[in-house]
Amino acid sequence: MQPTRQQLEQWDRTAVWHAFTQMAEYAPLIIERASGATLYDLDGRALLDGVSSLWCNVHGHCHPRIDAAIRDQLSRIAHCTSLGMSNPTTIRLAKRLIEIAPPGLEHVFFAGDGAAAVEVALKIAFQYWQQRADPRPAKTKFVALGAAYHGDTIGSVSLGDIGQFHAMFQPLLFDVFRLPSPESYRLPPGVTLATAAAHYLGQMETLLAQHHDEIAAVVVEPLVQGAAGMALQPPGYLAGVCELARQHDVLLIADEVATGFGRTGTMFACEQEQVVPDLMCLGKGLTGGYLAMSATLASDEVYRAFLGSYADAKTLYHGHTFGGNPLAAAAALATLDVFEEEQTLARLPEKIARLGEHLARIAQHPHVGDARQRGLMAGIELVSDRTKREPYPWTERRGMRACQRALDRGVFLRPLGNVVVIMPPLSITLDELDQILLAAEEGIVTATELNG
Repeated sequence: MQPTRQQLEQWDRTAVWHAFTQMAEYAPLIIERASGATLYDLDGRALLDGVSSLWCNVHGHCHPRIDAAIRDQLSRIAHCTSLGMSNPTTIRLAKRLIEIAPPGLEHVFFAGDGAAAVEVALKIAFQYWQQRADPRPAKTKFVALGAAYHGDTIGSVSLGDIGQFHAMFQPLLFDVFRLPSPESYRLPPGVTLATAAAHYLGQMETLLAQHHDEIAAVVVEPLVQGAAGMALQPPGYLAGVCELARQHDVLLIADEVATGFGRTGTMFACEQEQVVPDLMCLGKGLTGGYLAMSATLASDEVYRAFLGSYADAKTLYHGHTFGGNPLAAAAALATLDVFEEEQTLARLPEKIARLGEHLARIAQHPHVGDARQRGLMAGIELVSDRTKREPYPWTERRGMRACQRALDRGVFLRPLGNVVVIMPPLSITLDELDQILLAAEEGIVTATELNG
């Protein structure tokens, strides 16, 4: 017998512990099915998926090409370990990722989610310096940015710098060298957009010049710091960091978990500044939002430091039960096929432009401090004082109130504090994009008119 709606809601409140959710206040929102960019709840209410089901859905829900690929793989093998074993589907995916990645990234380590991809990148970078041909054992530390978010494992949280998420766990974390977020909205005194890249790169250069002998890698989210509120880096910053890392013999880890697979307008954000990192972390859109899978791509120079006899003990002792899962690999291969067959990237410019038109209008609202965009990633920041760029107290939940109003208009959005995030599937239509932005705008108007 199928459970009743009341039973499902009760179990959802008590049996399921939801991520990043205060369960004492949780009101169940149960999605029964989805198609394209639309989610349907238990009442059949249609909700446009304005955040790609947490930034991972690329080509829409229930895409026939991806569905068929998973069904076909089911008739072959659903899972086999990647520990000393492989399967044709995962092998093909690794080769395909190498072909589309920035040139020089020639080896792929599979894991289950973005945080795991970052975690393995940290361990690879650390171990690389210990056992390369001319070891540098003192290089054990990492450089991370202010307001960074790289996942929720202990290593990735150590890189992170979002107090509300991470402060509780400080005693568990390792120390990193921390530089200010290179954001473009709240610039330091005397710094303009024209001088911002040089300012932030000067800070990076000073740090690397003083401490390069103990730094294993610099870790960055390319172009956009997602969980920081879609904070945009000034043009040239990413390329400058890459150049400085090379000059000071430090590895560069690019966390493209959120920015990869077309989100910024190109397949990978690094492409926009011709950057080839030493390690690149992928996740979210890798399988089109279907199944859990991530990947860490490494250069050949890094990879070769792990080669030797069994007795040399150079093996990377890291692995995940479901790393390289064939079903997930089949979904990922189909996702890449759809990019080609539907010319997804070529069709993005008009959608990016339409999003920009809406943001330009919304930016005029008296309590919108900034409406920023890179590709189809956008953040609308609500402020109590636009002139001073003063944020609302986070306890007022202005972003959440705006998103709740948008939900009433048939659009699902999830904020980052005071920032209303817009990050729809790349397959979104122009009409659907209009509906998302109009609902977000109405939500913002409603949320900022409220007192307290």
